[in-house]
Amino acid sequence: MQQSHDRAIGTVLVWEILVAVAFFVFGAVVVWDSQRLGASWASDGPQAGYFPFYIGLLICISSVANLIAALGKGSKGARAFVTWGQLRMVLIVMVPSIVYVALIENPLYSLGIYEASALFIAAFMRHLGKYSWPKIAGVSIGVMVAFFLMFEVWFKVPLPKGPIEALIGFR
Repeated sequence: MQQSHDRAIGTVLVWEILVAVAFFVFGAVVVWDSQRLGASWASDGPQAGYFPFYIGLLICISSVANLIAALGKGSKGARAFVTWGQLRMVLIVMVPSIVYVALIENPLYSLGIYEASALFIAAFMRHLGKYSWPKIAGVSIGVMVAFFLMFEVWFKVPLPKGPIEALIGFR
């Protein structure tokens, strides 16, 4: 089924209610688990769940406040939250970003930050910029070599490494 790019995906009211409920559930889980850990003050100081308990409580209170504010919007809450065209533009950036983060370091196979970043830059240059492959290779590899030298060699900041760094003796 083809979706119209102008068709709305829910109203502001619906999405504000969903987000408020989701955050309330998250806060309630934090409060509940903090009780399991111990959320009071012991003779030697706060127990492990003391601070998370109050953070969870603040999240729950804020969620209720947001829910009340959303319900009080009236006709302002009936406007469209996002259209399919707008959501598509967000997903064009979000989906590759999720893949990028997954490629950096994961249990199955890690490319490291440099190789994953080169692929990320190359994909965006090709898909969004329609640049030629030689230009893409020069920019994506050049930027990653510059970052590698800056972080690993000059500043001595260890970042997740992949197979190419292992080949040249960096681990």
